[in-house]
Amino acid sequence: MIVETTTQLPQDAAADTVVIGVLDGEKIHHDVDDVLNGLVAAGEAKAKHRHLAVAHAAGKRWVLVGLGARAELDGEKVRIAAASALGRARELGATRLCWEVPHKVGPEIAAAIVEGTMLTGYRFERFKSKPAEGPSPLEALIISAHDDLAEVVSEAEIVTRAVNAARTLQNTPANEMTPRHLADAARVLGELDGVTVEVEGRAGIEKLGMGSFACVASGAREAPALITLRYDGEHATGPVLGLVGKAVTFDSGGISIKSANKMSDMKFDMSGGAAVLGAIEAIAELKLPVRVVAVVGATENMPSGNAVKPGDVVTAADGTTIEVINTDAEGRLVLADCLTHAVNQGAERLVDIATLTGAIITALGHTHAGLFSSDDAWATQVDAAGTATGEIVWRLPLHPDYAKALDSDTADVVNVNETRKAGSIVAAQFLQRFAAGVPWAHLDIAGTAWGAAKPYAAKGGSGWGVRLLVALARSLAD
Repeated sequence: MIVETTTQLPQDAAADTVVIGVLDGEKIHHDVDDVLNGLVAAGEAKAKHRHLAVAHAAGKRWVLVGLGARAELDGEKVRIAAASALGRARELGATRLCWEVPHKVGPEIAAAIVEGTMLTGYRFERFKSKPAEGPSPLEALIISAHDDLAEVVSEAEIVTRAVNAARTLQNTPANEMTPRHLADAARVLGELDGVTVEVEGRAGIEKLGMGSFACVASGAREAPALITLRYDGEHATGPVLGLVGKAVTFDSGGISIKSANKMSDMKFDMSGGAAVLGAIEAIAELKLPVRVVAVVGATENMPSGNAVKPGDVVTAADGTTIEVINTDAEGRLVLADCLTHAVNQGAERLVDIATLTGAIITALGHTHAGLFSSDDAWATQVDAAGTATGEIVWRLPLHPDYAKALDSDTADVVNVNETRKAGSIVAAQFLQRFAAGVPWAHLDIAGTAWGAAKPYAAKGGSGWGVRLLVALARSLAD
């Protein structure tokens, strides 16, 4: 899909179909032969969010989509409206779609139009033997506005392409998206200006003393990969941002094996790592003046004669001894060593992102991701990035009392609370031990990484977290 901008009126744009947003109590400014306002007056077109109406005038199709009240208009409402509008436009046979940006709105609304349209237009069909039936993909999106929005639209396109790249990593089946292949995807990013990539295999991970990470990989025939990326933007002055992603490319549960029901979804257990790679891609393409160190721990979690067993004790890179109570609580074992590595690589602010606990879905469903943090100011900054991008988070508590659930009679800590109480909080409490006092935030995205059924990400991986992490990096550059 080509994305363009124009200051022409929408009726003059090189498009076969035009989308106009309808705002409560407002007329359509650039009407065509009174057709569009006539639809509003007749009640066929309405301001009700996502309501659709269609007209034909001046040799074009016109799709009118409800945006609600101006005072309540935000990027997420526009992304959802754009998804609805694209669906109707494709049914009508649109190939070149023009969206008129509503008058007197901020640039984030134009960006949201681009995001909603491109995210909705994404398809993962690599393994289809025949092309999917239905309308052809959109060839071009044209953003029409009074002001020149070329820079805003270009940046939104860059970020959205990175989100869709992360979705492709997520959606690729685990027999192809092995740790080695994820490392290959990271190496491609090393071709971008300012980005360097290093990959360590099993021997390198063990040499670094990462017994926590290594034990998860011990049962798998596929070798693990510790992926470290650096981005050094020109004129960067702020703190080094550390991004840490869990990338369990398939999670069987190990010896504590999962039930067969929906185990196929465990190809998505690398979604945190995919989000980190997507964020690095966008940050580098945008040439943000920031410094980032990103660490992705990629492995399978498989049962075998070599697999870590419940009751085993392993030693993390920082010297912490961990009694492995349940091998299906593997993500925190991977992240523990990856957090230590990020700090050792110079991270001065930390965010880890992981499909960590099913308990977060019980608590928050598929709307919010869970946010945990050791630093109030940093938590506020992460929260603001989520609000700005529509990738919203909800902060849950950390308290010393929860840490007691990690007490072990044999080692320094256990990896999981067997009572299953406050599961997401106890998991975050475990991770906090490895942040080494650096301002840290943990995003538990088990409820938002896939299956969230957003209108613009209805199936498969959502790429959740890419936009939030990019916005967070921007905030450090300001």
